[in-house]
Amino acid sequence: MINEVVLIGRMVKDPDLRYTSDGTPVASFRLAVNRNFKNQEGVYEADFVSCTAWRGIAETTANYCRKGALVAVTGRIQTSRYESKDGTTVFVTDVVVDNVRFLEKKKEEKPSAPPIPPYPEKQDSTTNQARIEVQRWEQSQPLQENRQTENHQNQPHANHSTQRTSEFPDFPTQPSTPEKVGV
Repeated sequence: MINEVVLIGRMVKDPDLRYTSDGTPVASFRLAVNRNFKNQEGVYEADFVSCTAWRGIAETTANYCRKGALVAVTGRIQTSRYESKDGTTVFVTDVVVDNVRFLEKKKEEKPSAPPIPPYPEKQDSTTNQARIEVQRWEQSQPLQENRQTENHQNQPHANHSTQRTSEFPDFPTQPSTPEKVGV
């Protein structure tokens, strides 16, 4: 049997994070999912799907999702029923969430300025030491041209007409006509 649901929609309101009596986190939220067709008035309607996330997914969803956030949810459908105060049986359909993907970047409240690189005279000794180590390493490496000629001399001659232009090994070219394979 298969019971798998994939939804992409927007949060109707902020997720409601609660904890069970044994301390397990559970988050409830609803997604507004647009239908693929227009109604008689030419408007796309939406379905409002109830979702429940447990444990780490519940906490992450509650911490990072807000009303209006676009998310993708995978999970399974679970149905239940209970009797209301007036004695009628109420059926509930819910998506138990296995995974939530955040499809938009988190909206920042204040625009942040890009970090300003330090001026050379204000760099600390660690930055200078790292720069010196990189320069030493670069100086200890043979020049690119020398490495190519050394590798070219040590490798057997390739059977194709293209010249070697990088450090990558030569690969034979594809034959111009495909091989015929009996089926």
